[in-house]
Amino acid sequence: MSVRLPADVVSRYRRFSRFNSPYRAHDEGRAVDLYPAGNDGIAPVAGVVTETRTVNCPDRPYAASTDHLIVVELADGWCRRAGIEPGAVARVLHVIPTVEPGDCVAVGDVLGPMTRSGFFGHWVSNHVHLGFRSPGANPVRASGSLPVDVDVPVVGIPWDGTGTVVERGSTHVVLDAPTHPDPGGTFAAIESDEGIPLDGGLTHYAGGGFGDLDEGTAVSLCGTRVGVASGRGIDWDQTDVLANGDPVMGVSLFAARDADYGAKVVRPEHDFSVGDTVSIRIETAGDRDAPEGSHGS
Repeated sequence: MSVRLPADVVSRYRRFSRFNSPYRAHDEGRAVDLYPAGNDGIAPVAGVVTETRTVNCPDRPYAASTDHLIVVELADGWCRRAGIEPGAVARVLHVIPTVEPGDCVAVGDVLGPMTRSGFFGHWVSNHVHLGFRSPGANPVRASGSLPVDVDVPVVGIPWDGTGTVVERGSTHVVLDAPTHPDPGGTFAAIESDEGIPLDGGLTHYAGGGFGDLDEGTAVSLCGTRVGVASGRGIDWDQTDVLANGDPVMGVSLFAARDADYGAKVVRPEHDFSVGDTVSIRIETAGDRDAPEGSHGS
């Protein structure tokens, strides 16, 4: 059974990603991260809250020491639209709940403010993590979520690997390229050399997705093969990502509909400044060592 997140649900968010995380649920295509425009945790499902829980998370100097789980028993109508069995539940993470067990929620309701969780990498923006469990399955344990598909088209954006830094964080920079072809409208993502939209952390996470590819189809970016299609998406090859000739951790790939879309280059302790020109090159892995850094969803 696979859950298909309806288009009118996904359109409430500015960005989404199924694979841009190191955690198993994302690696297997069994969760989706949804990025609202503000810091409100917007509900992507309709139903009744059955449980909220606070959990400890990895100790990061930039993040909260706890995270939160909100369990929602899905309304029958929502289940029919998403192709999931009635009685299934949704699991929402990274939102400080202002809802309580017994509360009814609708799509678009505010569940609470999003939190900067220690499960995140430093470069990851606040978001709503969404997964699903079959009726009767344990909603609290970390494993056991159903596969999730997103029922929206994603347009590929060609990119030559170059751009100018327009945003600087301590562990990443955002470039002004590629530019979104339809800001506020269609979801779009950086495409492979073959024209396939890409999702996932290249190559700091295990794999990616998007596109309906035959098993074993090779995928390349910036002239270098970066992966091969597998049952769940794309398994990344062992490659080195270089920015202006120096190794970086990777490039974050996701689908977005906002106007400030641009490539996000991840490198802890970088020395890039706003206005710098950056050129990305990808090489088959050799003797270069990528910089170490934290990982997160």
